[in-house]
Amino acid sequence: MNCSISGEVPEEPVVSKKSGLLYEKRLIEQHIADYGKCPVTGDTLTMDDIVPVKTGKIVKPRSLTAASIPGMLGMFQNEWDALMLSNFALEQQLHTARQELSHALYQHDAACRVIARLKKERDEARSLLAQAERQVPLPASAATANVSALSNGKRAPEDEDMGPGSKRTRPGVSESTIAELTECNAALSQQRKKRQIPPTLAPIDALERYTQLSSHPLHKTNKPGITSIDINLSKDIVATGGIDSSAVIFDRTSGVILSTLSGHSKKVTSVKFVAPSNVILSGSADKTVRIWQQGSEDGNYDCKHILKDHSAEVQAVTVHATNNYFVTASLDSTWCFYDLSSGLCLTQVEDTSNSKGYTSAAFHPDGLILGTGTTESTVRIWDVKSRGNVANFDGHSGAVTAISFSENGYFLATAAHDGVKLWDLRKLKNFRSFELYDQDTPTNSVDFDHSGSYLAIAGSDVRIYQVGSVKAEWNCIKTLPDLSGTGRATCVKFGSDAKYLAVGSMDRNLRIFGLPEEDASTES
Repeated sequence: MNCSISGEVPEEPVVSKKSGLLYEKRLIEQHIADYGKCPVTGDTLTMDDIVPVKTGKIVKPRSLTAASIPGMLGMFQNEWDALMLSNFALEQQLHTARQELSHALYQHDAACRVIARLKKERDEARSLLAQAERQVPLPASAATANVSALSNGKRAPEDEDMGPGSKRTRPGVSESTIAELTECNAALSQQRKKRQIPPTLAPIDALERYTQLSSHPLHKTNKPGITSIDINLSKDIVATGGIDSSAVIFDRTSGVILSTLSGHSKKVTSVKFVAPSNVILSGSADKTVRIWQQGSEDGNYDCKHILKDHSAEVQAVTVHATNNYFVTASLDSTWCFYDLSSGLCLTQVEDTSNSKGYTSAAFHPDGLILGTGTTESTVRIWDVKSRGNVANFDGHSGAVTAISFSENGYFLATAAHDGVKLWDLRKLKNFRSFELYDQDTPTNSVDFDHSGSYLAIAGSDVRIYQVGSVKAEWNCIKTLPDLSGTGRATCVKFGSDAKYLAVGSMDRNLRIFGLPEEDASTES
């Protein structure tokens, strides 16, 4: 007799009083609990209508597959296959568990290293603070007004005659200074007429094969981001300014940090080498500019001057071709012309038509022209000798984030939120525009290499263009992805002979792009 539901011989048979049908007990109980009626007749049915049937113990017959030798062999084969599949699954699970354990151990080791480094930085900061407090026993009321500059654990002297927002009369640019600028301009202009592309310049096919060579975590993890890069081409040393309020001097060849310049209270917006001397300039959002001089004894950089002539964030620092003067540009709508040796502001030029200030600045290679970018999308060209505004370039949207003059003296590249524009300084007009990214992605940096043969642009990635002419195309020869994961490359700078490219992003790493060693040796 078979169950009316499953059609099989029931192990615990029961009978319905109403219909007389036979069921498996567990199946009819489940059906009554769900529906409350007979599954065959559809009549109302409860467990009180179910009567168990007593039977003897039933020995189930063997299945057909176990009733013969071939059937048993097939059954054994199936069991073996199932066993092998189960063993394979266990091996896969073991391999996955080992990988997860290895990754967890790596993360634990990395976390321990980060914790150790943070503790070291904390201890160094405490030591510097304690040393500063011992050297400068200021009262509490004056401590906030006069913050001592620290560099490698040494207190920097402050310029007492310079106060923030000072409106005193400047000494002005003397005739001897103007004569020096004019003489430098004449010499450089004459050299430019005879200028030739150096034979050691990296060729186009080499730049097409550029890839990331190294990545160096130079700045702090709690405030990541590199805002500015400059390279001392003769020594192959890189300077970076960071959101962590410090500037880092890095030897690219050895991969060693030479010095960390601490002293600014807010992010460092601009860093510049003064080529022949061991001097570095840094501008900051704390409204100051600092002049750092490398000591002859220990090789560390000491802050020689703190310049407080601006009343708002200093956005750019640019060095004159004589290496004796430099200019700073600020959001206070002024730019200052300084004598490097004394740190004295010779003149401060205010632009009354620019209400929101400057965001970038750069000297022309000949030194008599200064280009400044404003928050109001305008590029202003100044005559350095007369401090007069001789030309304005309009057409950008958003703040002008970067300016770069080509070494040929004719081309100017400017970057803003809407992309990059190229200007012909001979005709004072825009002859080409690159709209590289979407409207939410600004272009942050632009840089001509020292030969004027290549142009690098940084935004959500880094692109290298071959410099053409006013009529000839400027072809993109390489696009380097932003490997920081932030989607924002903030600054870019060509190395000597365009043999490598230094890129800063919104993480704390300096990335070097170039040819791999085997390709570089073949190229040379």
